[in-house]
Amino acid sequence: EEIELLERQASAPGFWDNQETAQKVMKQIERLRAPLERFERIQSALDDAEVMLELAREAGDASALSDAEQIYQAAQQDLDRFEFERLLGDEHDALNALVTVQAGAGGTEAQDWAEMLLRMIIRYAESRGFSVSLLDESPGEEAGIKSATIRVEGDYAYGYLKSESGVHRLVRISPYDANKRRHTSFAAVFVMPEIEDDEEIEIDDKDLRIDTYRSSGAGGQHVNKTDSAVRITHIPTGIVVACQNERSQHQNKATALKLLQARLYELQRAEREQRLEGFHAGKKKIEWGSQIRNYVLQPYQMVKDLRTGYETSNVDAVLNGDLEPFVDAWLRHQAPSDSTAPE
Repeated sequence: EEIELLERQASAPGFWDNQETAQKVMKQIERLRAPLERFERIQSALDDAEVMLELAREAGDASALSDAEQIYQAAQQDLDRFEFERLLGDEHDALNALVTVQAGAGGTEAQDWAEMLLRMIIRYAESRGFSVSLLDESPGEEAGIKSATIRVEGDYAYGYLKSESGVHRLVRISPYDANKRRHTSFAAVFVMPEIEDDEEIEIDDKDLRIDTYRSSGAGGQHVNKTDSAVRITHIPTGIVVACQNERSQHQNKATALKLLQARLYELQRAEREQRLEGFHAGKKKIEWGSQIRNYVLQPYQMVKDLRTGYETSNVDAVLNGDLEPFVDAWLRHQAPSDSTAPE
């Protein structure tokens, strides 16, 4: 019914007079049609497999039986993935994601851990075919990063990455400790949808403090010659966002404002849902007791998600971006019809 309503709207006289609105409606129609068309493809493949099986029975054709098995297996895999993606039904799941990684207390240890987390998320995003760009980075004093923000672009980037929001805890023998003692480090990940410009998020200029400075991250000589980096502080909430990797101060300011818009949107949504602590960095300490996932490298190896109970001993694979089982477990845990994590 929603598709029919939108299609009637698209066929109305004057629909394309407002190009921006028209394109958004067409994109919405495309998103609504996509699952229906995919289901029809799966159904068609299963019908083809049934025909092949019938041929194999009637003619004793071994090659037809093999073809039927291959078609069925491919259709089953597509169906499993389709069922999984149907869990991505929230309002902004289909949007790009803005991801910030922030080191907790602990100096070099935490900053190194934050960089490891950032690399893990980037590798996972790239494995899904998403495009990743660095927006801002504050290097650690000796190693790692104090914080960094990336944009992840692609269909359902936010839906796939939102499970990573929270505090991540690492236990390992410190590579920075001459006595080889075991250390516990914390870092936080904040994942936000890159919301549309027309979302109802009011930002008053008088509530902003805008500072410019020279970029300190990667980018070559160009970014270091001028004060092109931009830092924006939203005075009423204390939220601070920054961008330094665009080519001009104007572009950095525009991107920083989009980051602020996303942070404020998440804050407003969290307040409506009375879950402010889960979204506002300033309201939840990056320390023991607040983590969502534990990564243990010594004395044994294990990664365990404390929300779903899903765990694995293949720590290296996880740190190299193999997050799919954790994402799957979390989405199924969140789904009203299935509150258990998969085995």
